[in-house]
Amino acid sequence: MKHALAVGLFVLALPALAADPLRGAELFRQHCTGCHGVAGRPVLPGAPDLTKPTALLKPDTALAATLRSGKGGMPGYAGLLREREMLDVVAHLRTLR
Repeated sequence: MKHALAVGLFVLALPALAADPLRGAELFRQHCTGCHGVAGRPVLPGAPDLTKPTALLKPDTALAATLRSGKGGMPGYAGLLREREMLDVVAHLRTLR
């Protein structure tokens, strides 16, 4: 019974864990730089400049939803990245300026 309670509390605490911008940077380099460039400045016409202050005005969950589903010419990453990894990428995006 104690074990089940401990596991339940751990699972409830998972969303509270901070996203990892360093892991997000690795994933960004792997999946995003072809269009968004290494520093978040687009190399593909039509890709948004992620270094502009207005590019990331949405909440983390909304940005992760865009990663999940895709937008415009960007493919969705559902099934390729886990939810946690998408939040890591969002945390990395917040470091770009």
